[in-house]
Amino acid sequence: MKKALLLFALLAMVNALAQELKSPSEFLGYELGTQFTRHHEVVDYYQYLAKVAPDRVQLNEYGKTNERRPLLLAYVSSAENIKNLENIRAEHLKNTSGEGNPSKAIVWLSYNVHGNESVSTEASMQTTYELLTTKSDYLENTVVLVDPCINPDGRDRYVNWYNETKNTPNNVDPNSKEHHEGWLSGRANHYMFDLNRDWAWLTQVESQQRLKFFNKWLPHVHVDFHEQGVDNPYYFSPAAEPYHEVITDFQRDFQKTVGKNHARYFDANGWFYFTKEVFDLLYPSYGDTYPTYNGGIGMTYEQGGSGRAGLGIITSIGDTLTLKDRIAHHHTTGLSTVEVASKNAQKLNDEFKKFYTNKNFTYKSYVLNGDQDKIDALTRLLDQHEITYQAGKQATVKGFRYKTGKTGSMKTSSNSLIIPGDQSKGTLVKVLFEPNAKLSDSVTYDITAWSLPHAYGLDAIATTTAVSGTAYAKTESATTNLSESSYAFLTDWNSMNDARFLAELIQENIRVRYNYKPFTLDGKSYPRGTLIIAKGDNKNHKAYLGTLQKVAEKHNKNLTPAQTGFVDSGKDFGSGWVQVVNDVKIAVLSGEPTSTLRFGEIWHFFEQQLHYPFAVIDADYMNRVDLSEYDVLVLPGGWGYRRFMKEDTLKDLKEWVRNGGKLIAMGGSIDAISGEKGFGLNKKEIKKDSAHTMRPFDGSERERIKNAITGAIFKTKVDNTHPLAFGYDDNYFTLKLGNDAFDYMSEGNVVYLEEKQNKPVSGFAGSIAQKNINKTLVFGVEDFGRGSVVYMVDNPLFRGFWENGKLFFANALFMVD
Repeated sequence: MKKALLLFALLAMVNALAQELKSPSEFLGYELGTQFTRHHEVVDYYQYLAKVAPDRVQLNEYGKTNERRPLLLAYVSSAENIKNLENIRAEHLKNTSGEGNPSKAIVWLSYNVHGNESVSTEASMQTTYELLTTKSDYLENTVVLVDPCINPDGRDRYVNWYNETKNTPNNVDPNSKEHHEGWLSGRANHYMFDLNRDWAWLTQVESQQRLKFFNKWLPHVHVDFHEQGVDNPYYFSPAAEPYHEVITDFQRDFQKTVGKNHARYFDANGWFYFTKEVFDLLYPSYGDTYPTYNGGIGMTYEQGGSGRAGLGIITSIGDTLTLKDRIAHHHTTGLSTVEVASKNAQKLNDEFKKFYTNKNFTYKSYVLNGDQDKIDALTRLLDQHEITYQAGKQATVKGFRYKTGKTGSMKTSSNSLIIPGDQSKGTLVKVLFEPNAKLSDSVTYDITAWSLPHAYGLDAIATTTAVSGTAYAKTESATTNLSESSYAFLTDWNSMNDARFLAELIQENIRVRYNYKPFTLDGKSYPRGTLIIAKGDNKNHKAYLGTLQKVAEKHNKNLTPAQTGFVDSGKDFGSGWVQVVNDVKIAVLSGEPTSTLRFGEIWHFFEQQLHYPFAVIDADYMNRVDLSEYDVLVLPGGWGYRRFMKEDTLKDLKEWVRNGGKLIAMGGSIDAISGEKGFGLNKKEIKKDSAHTMRPFDGSERERIKNAITGAIFKTKVDNTHPLAFGYDDNYFTLKLGNDAFDYMSEGNVVYLEEKQNKPVSGFAGSIAQKNINKTLVFGVEDFGRGSVVYMVDNPLFRGFWENGKLFFANALFMVD
């Protein structure tokens, strides 16, 4: 009788809680799953929950998007836990130093990182509601952090498009327009970046602001909710191989524990699902891997549907997949995840402590030398990840040298950067800095190489013994007192910071020159590309010195005064070998046939990195634009250029270049303008084995990857006497994303793979692909009439994180005639 009364009391309490709070359907005024909810309405619902149940929901706005939409994080737990939230967080973080004794599980649920994978935000509202009502017992020992929409700009782009386009009632015919998004889909954020690949690189404001809160919590469990193709069943953990070698046995096993609990619910409902396929745990910048490398259990859940599905769609087997179905599946796995975490709270805490205290990696320190601007750029990234570092001392260190791929030595100084492997974020350090990630399986979902010393263009050594350093002092701002008597001012050209400095000077109408040949002046040597700001060029600029000083201080640029243009050796400042940087007017092609991601990288580069104006010209009306108004036209990578580049279009483009235009062709655009009818570049003729090899159907995927390069790093040769390579050494480490191969040109080969230079220094490249890229072009310039074509076979702006490639793009804009 007592048990019955207790059960009755518990049911009464749950019913009271449910009556106290409105469900999403009740609050929104329509049944969840019958419409898509706009982002501001989602915000309204979470604000409502925080207002009505402030003892159990704490809502934080952790930032804003580029389009000024709020980014929210809801803390959901029991009243007792919310009251002690800060103490719970502090005790949990003590575990990273082995000092804590926490008892609560921390679960972070991230929804809608891809805007048109729109079901997850809908599911977040139902999941949060039920955690506060029917599943509130899960919260007694668990704090759940809910990010209802990581990508509000992309989500609203999709939802607004769908609401404008769909039939009423919605049409489940997959041929109907509501199932076919246009080029500018809702998947990416404002700048068309894939936020699910930006966790480590932090190029986007959403990622930067989110990570500040992520580092405050370092959850035990993190789930990233996604969607995939319409015909795919649901995917949940455990993940596919390859797992990175740093992932612990417990992290592997707990993925299985969670997956089996999900399977129990899916089996009971007769829902189809799959595990251990496609989605691996290697590339460090995903919403599952990044939390894993910070000690958590990171997982991706994938529901069939995505932007094609709308409110309902007929699948290939004739079933109808509805938004309600999709909500039910994500809602189920969300609750199941919290349930498992709650049941295993102590185990999660114990293993989290072990993760942070048991580290014994081969490399104990990573020591880096190089241009100060590049080191400063790297330290800014390390600061965001809360990775500690030190300055070097006068010494010689030995270890694995990245530039040679062999054991070697390197001299260090106070300008060197030392990153200890033995630190709280040591696992993340190993993953981001290791020379070559170990692959347990060559079939992967993303790139297989990303080593930060190569990405930032720094000379590095990984040591097996710890290297001690001193406190690192940030570079102080340059203080420049410029004299009117100086003939000119000189400064270096090595980094993106230098490019930003030049870009601002151009916009301030200050004329700048640069040298084609090295010179010496007053006993100091100046390499090619040195910036020369001469009084004679700026005699009509009324605020010349004041403006120059302001811009130099802003960009921390030291300017060396020169009292004469008569150099000790080399070419004088009035020589034809010293050219004026032109104030170039730039256009970038958008729309089909470009890739939205590749266009977005260029858009972000101009607006958020270089800060230089450009025009966007859409492919739909490009043939009506007078290109003579522009000095530079950039063709982003893409896959539809063969259809776009019709005979008349190519003819007009060639005429524009011949008359003095500069065309920058990137990635997939190159194929369409090369060959007999295009410009002078030719695709490499691939010799295939004439013998037919019989192979089993089951091995076809393994055979295909022999032709693939999955984001591997190659060491290339650089002709740094060419303006496209000013500021570079004679070698460059390129991130190659595919097996496109183009022959050398008769001249203008600036960056290229030499013979037998076709083996990657890091990452995977198939055996056949390696043969095919032997002696091929990476970056080059073809003179064509009075203009030029810059070819960028590899993408120096890929995902905005390959810092050392960006100066090539700036050179293409400003240095190449």
